[in-house]
Amino acid sequence: MDIVFEDERFEKECNNQRLLEKNQGAVRAKKIRRRLDDLRDANSLSEMRNLPGRCHELLYGRAGQLSLDLDHPYRLIFEPAHEPIPVKPDGGLDWNEVTAIKIIGVEDTHE
Repeated sequence: MDIVFEDERFEKECNNQRLLEKNQGAVRAKKIRRRLDDLRDANSLSEMRNLPGRCHELLYGRAGQLSLDLDHPYRLIFEPAHEPIPVKPDGGLDWNEVTAIKIIGVEDTHE
């Protein structure tokens, strides 16, 4: 899958393990790297459903975004990077057609 970043600073952080560990801590940094590697290796978003990290769509004010579990309560937040976003006939996101994503960042979505 193709990955772009919304925030250039976070992209640099993700591409520098030492900086990632300094800013996120060793445990979260390791999980971020693992999730990014899984995303890069996937052909489409649907493949993420079978991997660790509980990939799921967010609701309410975050509709259109997805998250992957890191260390509780933190999540890797992203959204499809397609224009238009692929949808199924019922209007839901077509996970099989999502082949590019935009990383938004790491957040506690429960705040």
